[in-house]
Amino acid sequence: MLVPERHKKIITIVNKNKTARVSELSKVLKVSEETIRRDLEKLETEGKLTRTHGGAFSTQEEEGDIPYFQREVMNQEEKMAVAREAIKLIKDDDIIFLDASSTALYLAKLLTNHKITVLTNSIRVTMELAGLPNVQVVVVGGNLSPTSLSLVGPLTVNTLERYHVNKVFFSCKGLHKQWGISDSNEQQAIVKRKMIEMADEKILLLDHTKLEKKAFAHIEKEDMLDTIIIDSQANKTYLQYFEEKNIAILYA
Repeated sequence: MLVPERHKKIITIVNKNKTARVSELSKVLKVSEETIRRDLEKLETEGKLTRTHGGAFSTQEEEGDIPYFQREVMNQEEKMAVAREAIKLIKDDDIIFLDASSTALYLAKLLTNHKITVLTNSIRVTMELAGLPNVQVVVVGGNLSPTSLSLVGPLTVNTLERYHVNKVFFSCKGLHKQWGISDSNEQQAIVKRKMIEMADEKILLLDHTKLEKKAFAHIEKEDMLDTIIIDSQANKTYLQYFEEKNIAILYA
């Protein structure tokens, strides 16, 4: 089998299954694991997949991902209420991270009077903050995700490792007692996991529709959170579980 044909088969397998291990690809394609590792390294540099320890996962957009501009107008009132509560936690000279969620964009829209530094992987957040003279914006590099209008992939994660922030404000597709914090897209989950690691204070922004939900890609266990900000329609009985873990719950 020629190398281009083998690469095409690897991409097909990874995209179909969302992930694949080196050992599995080696058996299917009848080449050594070392050859597969070299193939994966090459394909990652071309943006065709992302390597993980022992394998790779797909960079293809998840079918379940809702396009960004559609998400931006869903549960609009709840997201804006959450953003108004979140901005109370931001002080001058803070260094914060805003993810590529629509709720983080609503928060960015409120930052007109703050003297802060914002690190982000969101194109929409970057555009929103571009005209504010007191906000220093640092945009991480990476591969453009057209559905989320964000930058993801190995370069994004590597860039995040070079920064430390006071607070990270992020959202997700689901918060569940057993499954923790999760997202529908593996690429987004990896970026959020890294930014959580680089932040002192972890603040989750949610509208009530995300509560008691499990999404495809696990981000972190819930006990690493400092604060959950959620709209007043949320199930307060369910949220008592998180309060017992010393996570502050702020209702918007």
